Amino acid sequence: MSTTSVSTWPSSPAPTTEEVFAFADLEIGAAATERWPHAHLDLGSHVPGVTGYVRRIVVDGRPLYAKYSLLGVSLVSLLRGTCGPWPQVRAAQRQYVLRPDTLVEREAAQLRLLLGAGRPRVCPVIGVGRGVLFTEAVTGASLAQLLLQRPEQSADLLVGTFDLLHDLHRRPTAQWPGPMRITGERSIAGTFHRKFNGLSGPVYVERLGAGRCPAGDREEVVAGLRQIVVRLHQLRTRVLPQSPQRVLAYGDLKPEHVLYPDGIDKPPVFIDPGLLLAGTAVDMAKLISRTVLTLAAARPGPWTGRHLLHGIGVFANTRRDGLSDEERHAWLREVLGLWLMDTGNILTTYLSAPTELPLPALGETLVDRAADLCRMVDRISAGLASTGDTGAVWDNALSHAQEVAA
Repeated sequence: MSTTSVSTWPSSPAPTTEEVFAFADLEIGAAATERWPHAHLDLGSHVPGVTGYVRRIVVDGRPLYAKYSLLGVSLVSLLRGTCGPWPQVRAAQRQYVLRPDTLVEREAAQLRLLLGAGRPRVCPVIGVGRGVLFTEAVTGASLAQLLLQRPEQSADLLVGTFDLLHDLHRRPTAQWPGPMRITGERSIAGTFHRKFNGLSGPVYVERLGAGRCPAGDREEVVAGLRQIVVRLHQLRTRVLPQSPQRVLAYGDLKPEHVLYPDGIDKPPVFIDPGLLLAGTAVDMAKLISRTVLTLAAARPGPWTGRHLLHGIGVFANTRRDGLSDEERHAWLREVLGLWLMDTGNILTTYLSAPTELPLPALGETLVDRAADLCRMVDRISAGLASTGDTGAVWDNALSHAQEVAA
């Protein structure tokens, strides 16, 4: 699940990675002992990430995941000092975990709601307490891996994944979860607005990549992102439509969040939801954005890139069936705008991460390719801002993505 990003680097001393990780491990161990007082517990490896703190844990031979959230903010924000020095964070965390609307409580409620609905299939909740969410470990290939291994089947894989959200997208309004279960403040557009708005936004951009970007790339990355942010702000306020239809969207629909424990011919399991009320374009844009980033990180070559981007094009076309020309134009502009904002959101989160915070392998690779990705987003956003032919912009966007993959 994505978490709030804050776009400042406060001057007060920030918590260290060692302090945060050691404290989270103690809380995970205490929560596990409270829940399984007589079980044999093995605390496994840390799962690198920029949002919550996640560790593998084995309880009497049963593999689980334990997720711990500090104050509901990302690890990047916390380690940059946006919540104050470590003593202040610990004091606030003692109060935070007592609230009924903590991030892990909301995620547990979302998973239980989806488990009750039966579709999409999600990982079971094993327990929640002391700010820790325990979920069953899910094995098997991810959609991200399958897209790279079977690019010629990418259209079927993407369409099949999205079709599993049909019941969720069609859920009657009376069955929507209550406000405490929704994470709408973490929408693509909402995150973009928070990151890059006001006086702190430009300061945030100017400091991106320090200690992370390859030598010689940082100046180009910062200049490119500065221009991209301004353009996307203008598009968001003047040009980009917003879907008038609000449905229950999965929210954090990434190819690495869709796993196939029983093989590709059986329904996959979805993990880490971020339910919010929005148009279906939000789920479409997140899935496209993260698929393109997976492709950009892997750089599998022109054959795989060509097939996978063709699959994305077919996938998008299936969503436009039955729409009028005007509706297609508006829908495609919305998807393009959200795709670019999401790419900017996650790329800048990786670039702003303190050097001592371990990044997932995808994040490490994308930081190394930040200049190429900025050029891609810059070219697509320039086309979106300058032409009324949305179909041509979309075709060019897929071509630019293929260049990055090759």
